[in-house]
Amino acid sequence: MGPWARMVCSLFLLLQVLAEPAENSDFYLAGDYLLGGLFSLHADAKGTVHLNYQQVPKCKEYEMKVMGYNLMQAMRFTVEEINNHSSLLPGVWLGYEMVDVCYISNNVQPALYFLAQENDFLPIQEDYTHYLPRVVAVIGPDNSDSTMTVADFLSICLLPQITYSAISEGLRDKRRFPSLLRTAPSADHHIEAMVQLMLHFRWNWIILLVSNDSYGHENSHMLSDRLSRHDICIAFQETLPTPQPDQVVTLEERKRLEAIVDKLQQSTARVVVVFSPELSLNNFFIEVLRRNFTGAVWIASESWSIDPVLHNLTGLHHAGTFLGITVKNVPIPGFSEFRLRRAQAGQSLPKRTSLRPTCNQECDTCLSTTAYFNTILTLSGERVVYTVYSSVYVVAHALHSLLGCNQTHCAKTVVYPWKLLQEIWKVNFTLLGHPIFFDQQGDVPMPLEIIQWHWDTSQNPFKSIASYYPVERLLKDIGSISWHTPNNTIPVSMCSKNCQPGQRKKSVGIHPCCFECLDCVPGTFLNKTSDEYECQLCPSNEWSHSRSTSCFKRRLAFLQWHETSTIAVTLLASLGFFSTLAILVIFWRHFQTPIVRSAGGPMCFLMLTPLLVAYSVVPMYVGPPTVPMCLWRQALFAFCFTLCLSCITVRSFQIVCIFKMASRLPRAYSYWVRYHGPYIFVVCITAFKVVIVSGNVLTVTTSPTAHADPDDPKILILSCNANYRNGLLINTILDLLLSVAGFGFAYMGKELPTNYNEAKFITLNMTFYFTSSVSICTFMSVYDGVLVTVMDLLVTVLNLLAISLGFFGPKCYMILFYPERNTPAYFNSMIQGYTMRET
Repeated sequence: MGPWARMVCSLFLLLQVLAEPAENSDFYLAGDYLLGGLFSLHADAKGTVHLNYQQVPKCKEYEMKVMGYNLMQAMRFTVEEINNHSSLLPGVWLGYEMVDVCYISNNVQPALYFLAQENDFLPIQEDYTHYLPRVVAVIGPDNSDSTMTVADFLSICLLPQITYSAISEGLRDKRRFPSLLRTAPSADHHIEAMVQLMLHFRWNWIILLVSNDSYGHENSHMLSDRLSRHDICIAFQETLPTPQPDQVVTLEERKRLEAIVDKLQQSTARVVVVFSPELSLNNFFIEVLRRNFTGAVWIASESWSIDPVLHNLTGLHHAGTFLGITVKNVPIPGFSEFRLRRAQAGQSLPKRTSLRPTCNQECDTCLSTTAYFNTILTLSGERVVYTVYSSVYVVAHALHSLLGCNQTHCAKTVVYPWKLLQEIWKVNFTLLGHPIFFDQQGDVPMPLEIIQWHWDTSQNPFKSIASYYPVERLLKDIGSISWHTPNNTIPVSMCSKNCQPGQRKKSVGIHPCCFECLDCVPGTFLNKTSDEYECQLCPSNEWSHSRSTSCFKRRLAFLQWHETSTIAVTLLASLGFFSTLAILVIFWRHFQTPIVRSAGGPMCFLMLTPLLVAYSVVPMYVGPPTVPMCLWRQALFAFCFTLCLSCITVRSFQIVCIFKMASRLPRAYSYWVRYHGPYIFVVCITAFKVVIVSGNVLTVTTSPTAHADPDDPKILILSCNANYRNGLLINTILDLLLSVAGFGFAYMGKELPTNYNEAKFITLNMTFYFTSSVSICTFMSVYDGVLVTVMDLLVTVLNLLAISLGFFGPKCYMILFYPERNTPAYFNSMIQGYTMRET
C-alpha cells in the first residue's frame, strides 16, 4: 500500500473514532451546553484528602456507593428527557460531563477541570465577566464538605452550582457562596423534623452517636441546641470510630465499638440518633448485632436513611425500629425502566479517548453492583433522585429563559455563568406536581418525610410514616408504625416518667429530664405552663387540696343571722335592750325617790344611756364586716362599756366615802362634793378611754381582713383587722382595772346600810366581768375562728345584762314591789341604826 493509501486509511479511521457516539460513556455526553456533574460513586470511609503526595486519588480503588451511581443515572436520564422534550430548549442539545469525587477525596481537581476551558487552560484574570468555562453549571456534589470546597472555586467565576443533598447550614451563607444553590432542605429542617418526631412520641431521653467529621460534629451541635429548647435530654453522646478504607476492624476500633455498645445496653434511653455517613456504620451495626442489642429506636440522618447497603445487612431488623429523615418521594416516570436497561446492558462501552485518567471517570463495578440492588432501589422509589432531577430542570429552565427560547427554537448565544446564575434565581415552575423555586437562602422548600425501614421484600423497604413541610415548619400526617416491641407498643424513652397532675419536678443529677415527682402541698398548685419545678401559692382568698392544678374559692366565714348562736345572742341582746329601756323609764318616773337618789341620781342615766347604745351595737357583729361596722365595734362599744364601768366604780367609791371617810376626812370629802368629784372621775376615765380607742383605730386598720381558719384552711374568716385580738386586749386593760377597783370599793362597803349596800351586786358584776374578760382573752390566744366572734359577742351581751339586771334590777324591784321602803323616813332609820352600831 502506497503512502497516499495509508494516509487515506488513517484519516478514515480517525474520522470514525471522532464520529463514535458519545452515549457510549456514562460520564460524558456532547452537547451545545455542558453540565458538570459531581457524584460519589466510590468513597473512602476515612475521607482522606490527598495532599500528602502529588497524585490524584483513584476512586475505583475505594468502596462503591450504590446510591451515588443511582443519582448519576438520574442526571443522565434527566438530560436525555430534556433533549427529547420539544417544549423545553427546542433545538438545543444539552450535554454533560461527570466526575467521581469519591466522597471528599477528589473534589479540587474536578472543580478546576470544570472551570478550565477545552484546552485545559485556566487563566488568572482580574475580571471573569466574559470568561467561558468548560461547563455552564455544576450539579453536586452530595456532601457538605465537598460542596463547600467546590463552591469556593466555582464562586470565582459565579459558575452556578446546584447541590442535591448537601444540607449544612453554612451553605446558606450567600456572601461566602454566592453561586451555590440546592434543591434539598437545609439541616435546620431535618433536625426540626427529628425534634418534632420526638415530641410527638414523648421521647425526652435519647442517645446521640456521631461520626468523627464535620458532618457529625456540626449536626450534633445543632440538634443539642434544638433539644435544649424542648426539654429533651441527651443521655450521652459518643463519637463513632472511623473505619479503615477496606472496612477491616482494627483492635482499637473494636474496643471502641464494644465500649459504645456497652453504654447503649446499660442506658435507660431507647432512642438512638445517628449522624454519620453510611460507610462509617457498617462495622458498628455488626457489633450491635453481635452483642444482641435490641429494642431500640434508631433515627437515621439523611446521609444513611435510605441506604440500600445498610438495609441489606443480615439480621439488622433484630436491632429495633429504624426511622429516617429523607426528602419526599416523588415518582419519576420512566426512571426505573431507564436504570434497569442500563443494568441489563452489562459493562459500559469504552470511554472517550480524550478523557484523562485523573478525572475519575470510570467505574468497573457500578453496573454489576447496582444490578444487585435493583429490587430495593425500585421499591424504595425516587427520593434523592428527584432532587437531582429537579436540579437539572432548574438549569434547563434558566437556559430556556436566558436564550430567549420560544416553542420552536432558541438563540444559541454565548452563556456566561453569572448571567445564567441570575436566571436560576428567578426560576419558578412546577415539576411533577411540586413547585420549584428558591428562597432567599437559595433553597427549594422541598417537603421531607419520616420513613420506616421494612424488610418485607414485597413492599417498599422505606415506608413513609409522616411528612414535614419546611414552609410551615410542621410535622403532619403521622401514620401507624410497626414497632419492634411486644404488642406493638410505642417504645418509652424517658429518664423519668411524667409527673401526675399536681406534682412538681425535683431535678436529680445534671439532666433536666431526670427528676423526682413531689406532690404540691395544700394551699399550692402547679401551673405547668409557667413552671414545672415550683408549686405556686394560691391567692389569699383561695385554697387547694394536695396535688392540685388550680385553686378554689375559700368559704367565707362570719356570723350570719340564720345561725343558732346568732339567734340566741340576739334574743339576749333584745332582752337587755328592752329591760334597760324599761329601767330608764322607771328611774325617770321615780327620779326624786330615795332609791334612785341613792343609786346615783343623774349618774344612773349616764349609765343607762350608754347601755342602750351598747345593746344597739350588737347587730354590727352579724354579717360580713365593713369599715363602718368595724368602727362601731372597736370604738363606740368600747367607749360605752367603759363609761358604764367608770360610773359603777365611782359610785362604789362615793358610798364608801359617805359612810367611811366623811367623818375621818371631812375636808377631802367636802372638796369631792364641791367640785363634783364623781363626774370629774368619769370624764377623766372616759377621755383616757377615748385616747386609747383612737390610738388603736389609727394604728390598726379598720378595714376588714380575712385569714384562714387554722382548723380548716378551706375556710376564710372575715374579721375587722388582723390585730383584732391585740386591740381587744388593750381596750380591756382599762376596764379590768376599773372592775378591780369597783370590786375593792364594793367589798369595803359590805357592812353599809341595806338600802345603800350594793356591795354584793357590784361584787358579783365585777367578778363576772373580770372572769369573763380573762376567759375570752385566754380563749382567743389558743383559738382563732368564727367561734371567737361568737364568744366575744356573747360575753359582751352577758356583761351588759349583768350591769342592767344585776345593778339596776334589784332597785327596780324595790321601787315596784316595796314602795314603802322608798321613803326618806325609811332611809333615815336605816342610817341611824348603822350609826348607832358603829358607835
